[in-house]
Amino acid sequence: MTGISPYTPRALDHCVLPVAELSIARARLEALGFIVAGDARHPFGTENACVFFADGTYLEPLAVDQRETCERTAQRGNVFTGRDQAYRFRNGDTGFSAIALATDDADADHKRFRQDGISAGRKLLFGRTMTDPEGRSGRATFKNAFAADLRSPDSFFFCCQRVAMPDIDRSALTRHDNGVTGIAGIVASEANPTDFQYLLQDVFNNRETGAHSFGIDIAMANAVFDAMTPEGLRVHFGVERAVPTRGLRLEGIVLKTADPARMEKIVTDNGIGAQRHSHYLVIDRAPGQGAFLAIDMRGDGK
Repeated sequence: MTGISPYTPRALDHCVLPVAELSIARARLEALGFIVAGDARHPFGTENACVFFADGTYLEPLAVDQRETCERTAQRGNVFTGRDQAYRFRNGDTGFSAIALATDDADADHKRFRQDGISAGRKLLFGRTMTDPEGRSGRATFKNAFAADLRSPDSFFFCCQRVAMPDIDRSALTRHDNGVTGIAGIVASEANPTDFQYLLQDVFNNRETGAHSFGIDIAMANAVFDAMTPEGLRVHFGVERAVPTRGLRLEGIVLKTADPARMEKIVTDNGIGAQRHSHYLVIDRAPGQGAFLAIDMRGDGK
């Protein structure tokens, strides 16, 4: 297959969550009942400790491993480290900076992003070693194509192609004590969400945009992206926008579980800041968890 079919929505792959240290993210996420994978290093100076889900999506807490390497590669045009460095400079080391989408042809995505005027810079091809819980390891290779809008300096998107993957088994990492099985949606905020409608349609490859009282939503192949006003953020989730300035901000992640009471019990037992709002359990942002997390307490089993 070459590229993607016109208007076939891209699938959510993972969420990038800047953190000050992986140890902080590990402690926070384990307290929430997640299994956190081992630390893994990128060749351009960052490192992660991911939370993998049964639906194929994952959270990527991202820390700086070698600052000099990050800065050098950013200066040489590495979009990933450049955007990460800029995000941390403006916002500190805790947040939600990017969304990655699955693709089988990052070259075609990059070409399209350039044609549409939303390319954030050069493609990125890199490899690293991956290890499963049993200690088996192999070399993985990835190619990324980046998209962004200059009006939103603190959020970006990229299509992530798995060029080569080792034959390892990570299924044990997806069986979380809290019962979470995946990501149902992403929540963003902006004073006028429709200002970013065309960017989002291009990024998600979906021209069908839903409108509601507080903004717009666009379906990915496996999740929904909801861009709402600050008022909508308060009404739907009881959360305040992270900053007062304009621009599309990534705020929260809606998680899937068939047994929401399991997460609520863990949150209560561990004294983690959270509140019931509408039909959601909303877990507060915290160091190591830069986005708010929302659980639909109706337990629809998705």
